[in-house]
Amino acid sequence: MRVGIVCPYSLDVAGGVQSHVLDLARALVRLGHHVDVLAAAADDTPVPPYVTRAGRAVGIPYNGSVARLTFGPVSLARVRRWVREGRFDVVHLHEPTAPSLSMLALTVLDGPVVATFHTSTPRSRTMTFFQPLLRPLLERVTARIAVSPLARQVYVEHLGGDAVEIPNGVDVALFAGAQPLRPRTGGTVGFVGRYTEPRKGMPLLLEALRPLVPDRPDLRLLVVGRGDAEELRRLAGPALTDRIDLLGAVDEPGKVAALASMDVLATPNTGGESFGVVVAEGLAAGVPVVASDIEAFRRVLDTPTGPAGLLLPPGATAAWTRGLAALLDDPERRATLAAAGRARVVDFDWTTVAAQVLRVYEVAVAADPRPVAALSDALPAPAPRDVALPGPGAPGEPVEGRGGRGLPSAP
Repeated sequence: MRVGIVCPYSLDVAGGVQSHVLDLARALVRLGHHVDVLAAAADDTPVPPYVTRAGRAVGIPYNGSVARLTFGPVSLARVRRWVREGRFDVVHLHEPTAPSLSMLALTVLDGPVVATFHTSTPRSRTMTFFQPLLRPLLERVTARIAVSPLARQVYVEHLGGDAVEIPNGVDVALFAGAQPLRPRTGGTVGFVGRYTEPRKGMPLLLEALRPLVPDRPDLRLLVVGRGDAEELRRLAGPALTDRIDLLGAVDEPGKVAALASMDVLATPNTGGESFGVVVAEGLAAGVPVVASDIEAFRRVLDTPTGPAGLLLPPGATAAWTRGLAALLDDPERRATLAAAGRARVVDFDWTTVAAQVLRVYEVAVAADPRPVAALSDALPAPAPRDVALPGPGAPGEPVEGRGGRGLPSAP
């Protein structure tokens, strides 16, 4: 198939949706399909060959964070050109309710369109404000995917309709075969994420670790992600500052190696998560996970025989201190949780997830078999039908196609 994928957030910074889009594209390419991803990215940002740059983005507060989004008439012209040149069988939009490239694409697309919803904010002011505009626009979507029950709930409550649930994916083999930065010694607690963003829970983690310092000379905090380093060290205080190994923003191989170096991965998030991508990556790396007991993380860790990690109340500092201490002091329990995590994460491997997504593509194309076109270029035709989505199936036969490219400046 010829698949166009639109990423709403800039590739200049790492993020869960950006990783999902690029990993899905990579998995589809491995299966032999032609994929072209449209995303904002600066000229000096390295991108894979299947990415088409859509210009720069600006930072806008969105979903409890600051998202780098692209909007406006120049961006719309670039989206239209990308659609015209792509000759796609299907276009896959991510977060079409965010004011960015996916929403722009939805205004011009004609043909089979699949949309994936990631957000889990139940009281989204953006969705509420744009609801009168979004409802008629989303009628152009042929098939809908939600990455979690929370994301599906938000979509249903704000916009009506329904969506099939397909989780985020993880390249299990990549994480399982990682070489650590240093050997695991039993004292390294890890954190991955934007560490100065309040909902990621770093202040709680620091408070929970501080009482452990006097009795654990080997205790280290390995931090991967973006943020204000000076603020982090100020929050850590004299007891913890010298125990922090701050890697900052790293590329994918760097993150994989960092996870392989952790004895425990801590995800003390307070909420606002749709799916626990970092939790799943920790499981794939064989790291015992200590996670906030929020629905997004609980659904990743839950198994028929019990959680594949240690779930603790979000915001309960004393409980986190006790839980981390117990796990750091018990190598057998760490090994048991690591084994349970490796078994659990198989369900999120991209080989499984990509097959489910391809089945949705096939259903969308069967419901509306016209090639995708820009709306002003399309011949008059009935609106695409909304379809009921069956369970996962085998992907279609691969079709050779062009590689990625960059768009020239819009007129």
